[in-house]
Amino acid sequence: MSLDDLTLVVRAQEGDVRAFEALARRHQAALYRTALRVTGDPAEAEDALQEALLDAWRHLDRFRGDAALSTWLYRLVTNRCIATLRRRPVPAPDAGVDVAARDSPERSALLDLELAALGRAVQDLPDNLRVCWVLRELEGLGYAEIAEITGAGETAVRGRIHRARVQLVGVMRAWR
Repeated sequence: MSLDDLTLVVRAQEGDVRAFEALARRHQAALYRTALRVTGDPAEAEDALQEALLDAWRHLDRFRGDAALSTWLYRLVTNRCIATLRRRPVPAPDAGVDVAARDSPERSALLDLELAALGRAVQDLPDNLRVCWVLRELEGLGYAEIAEITGAGETAVRGRIHRARVQLVGVMRAWR
């Protein structure tokens, strides 16, 4: 279906399962990417995404269209990710960032270590800072949209992103 999100939402709210499937397919890659970046674990990210999509289907009647559907879906996914992180007994080892082509084996090894350190630093951020930082820096969302997703004010979002950046710069200073 090549219909816009709002049309598909209305159809899905009326019980059209295929319309909801089209919405899920349309948004699942970005939502999974966000879940993976927040949790740092592919299995947990997949579970958070599936649970969020089930939440979306069950509570689609609550979507009023005040914001974009993607904003609402991001909120469901990030809430599921935060719940997963709170149940986790130990932090994840790294963010699993893919690396492009490299110049030499030495440079490759050093870059792998640096990216692993950055991944651990991102995972070590407090949940509220990590979610805001991931949505801004890795997903490219605006402050207003992040505020809508997280339920925090725009000023709080800016502060969280700033604190996350400061923490990450501090941790990564050794790699300069």
